[in-house]
Amino acid sequence: WGTDEKAIISVLGHRNAVQRKQIRLAYEDLYQEDLIKRLESELSGDFEKAVYRWILDPADRDAVLANVAIKKLSPDHHVIVEISCTRSPEELLAVRRAYQARYKHSLEEDVAAHTKGDTRKLLVALVSAFRYDGEEINTRVANSEAKILHEAVKDKEFNHEEIIRILSTRSKMQLMATFNRYRDDHGTTITKNLEGDSGDEFLKALRTTIRCLNDPKKYFEKVLRNSIRRVGTDEDALTRVIVTRAEKDLKDIKELYHKRNSVPLDQAVAKDTTGDYKALLLTLLGRE
Repeated sequence: WGTDEKAIISVLGHRNAVQRKQIRLAYEDLYQEDLIKRLESELSGDFEKAVYRWILDPADRDAVLANVAIKKLSPDHHVIVEISCTRSPEELLAVRRAYQARYKHSLEEDVAAHTKGDTRKLLVALVSAFRYDGEEINTRVANSEAKILHEAVKDKEFNHEEIIRILSTRSKMQLMATFNRYRDDHGTTITKNLEGDSGDEFLKALRTTIRCLNDPKKYFEKVLRNSIRRVGTDEDALTRVIVTRAEKDLKDIKELYHKRNSVPLDQAVAKDTTGDYKALLLTLLGRE
């Protein structure tokens, strides 16, 4: 391929996960070399990172994202929360398998080794979760757990083990019912009540957990907005959301972004990025 970036974008940017995997296998078959390694050696910067993230199998990509987040000097807890809480139970299980295969450690082991205190308790519980994924909800449980959450929040016992138990074991539908009950009973959302010291890592992780479980699209829209609005774009966050949501709910996230910011997302991205990196993101956003 040499480095015909346009060809790379036009081939890979329009292929789904299964097709990208077939291309990787065919490439290896034909040239006896790993396409991913070849691309890494040929490309650079944000473009290389975005292509690398895009070409990986989704579970493997999440494993890489989690590992990068954990190993940072100050770990990106929100990325671990995001992967744990916005993927389906089966997807999260696949991520844990991929992580183990790639790093010869378990994800929960590495999360535990790089976090401490209440944050560790919460994150280990979230990455180890295997929630019920159906529609069934129990109204009685929603009522009583909304009360438990409210008591703990009112007493500022944010690290209460009941909070961690509820957030890490209940199904997403059940949690939505609980959060709605909380809002109906107290006239405000639980995340509003959790706004406190902005430097408190645990509180931040707790808020992100609730946002990701309750309304992932709204959460991702906000991550995109923040990544573009910053002085200097946060390319990591921008790439992560576009690449991980492209085959899921990016269309809905785009609509929400447009509604909330009065600017189409692809326009905002085009204004904030350049070159091949910009071209790839716009292709994934569905704009040629």
